[in-house]
Amino acid sequence: MLEHGGNLQQAAQQYGRPLADWLDISTGIHPQHYPIPALAPALFQRLPPAPDALQAAARAYYGCAHLLACAGSQAALQALPTLRAPCRVAMPRTMYQEHAHAWQRAGHQVQFFDQMPDDHLLQDMDVLLVCNPNNPTGYLYPTDTLLDWHTQLAARGGWLVVDEAFMDTTPQHSLASHSGQAGLWVLRSLGKFFGLAGLRVGFLLGEPEALTQVESLLGPWTITGPSQFIAGHALADHDWQQQMRKHLPTQSAQLAQLLSQHGLTPTGGTDLFQYVPHPASHTLQQALAEQGVWTRYFAAPQALRFGLPPPTAWSRLAQALDKASKSISG
Repeated sequence: MLEHGGNLQQAAQQYGRPLADWLDISTGIHPQHYPIPALAPALFQRLPPAPDALQAAARAYYGCAHLLACAGSQAALQALPTLRAPCRVAMPRTMYQEHAHAWQRAGHQVQFFDQMPDDHLLQDMDVLLVCNPNNPTGYLYPTDTLLDWHTQLAARGGWLVVDEAFMDTTPQHSLASHSGQAGLWVLRSLGKFFGLAGLRVGFLLGEPEALTQVESLLGPWTITGPSQFIAGHALADHDWQQQMRKHLPTQSAQLAQLLSQHGLTPTGGTDLFQYVPHPASHTLQQALAEQGVWTRYFAAPQALRFGLPPPTAWSRLAQALDKASKSISG
């Protein structure tokens, strides 16, 4: 199994600390989730409806013409590799690992690049896949660059796949409005910005005929009735969305400042997390874990990802960073 943020039960067992006594900032999930509306009992008693209303709300939110609702973007990223015969796929070396795993498991040849593919690699690939902004580095690929890559790939039957899981606070950089073209796939999710990862609601944006193929693979009832109801409310609540787009950048800047004060200056991030390369990252993660603070560790290159803490946990994080940074500095 691949390692992910949010593996708190594993940490609790390893360090002998009860689950309730942890500050988990390992995921990049918004700590102040969208408020859950009242749920009618009938939502739990009936089979889920066809997601027509949810998909209409999502099309309006993302500004696109065609999409498919699925059980989180994870379901979509696992389905896409099955739509092509084994081919050559390129993606960044440091990125959400499930993408590489899914394509390799389906028999494709995956090559990695550091951040930007060179012209030779681009000409040699059938599929190019990026997270934008990248998870975990936070690097944001320019829209014009992505569209140029798509044009080159589509001209020879290739694909550009863009995972926009962390794009919600910067919708102006999304490729959603360009989706619907052959060879362009965009993945979106309610897990991060809305803080609703447990609903398992995501969307695949693409051309209609290709989306029909994916829909047939996924089968019926992919999203529960309660999840559809809550997700529909979240996507339509423009006031909450605008409030969070103002609030989250301030919180992320505060996190970056706090980390820098402890000698852990981030080199990148998004409005939901900060990325800190450090040669003693594993030791630092352990030192924080000893105090009940769980972060996401990356081995190559050595780095930690820090998500936003809840409003009441900033002082706890500051104290933990103070002790941990002293322990690694000798």
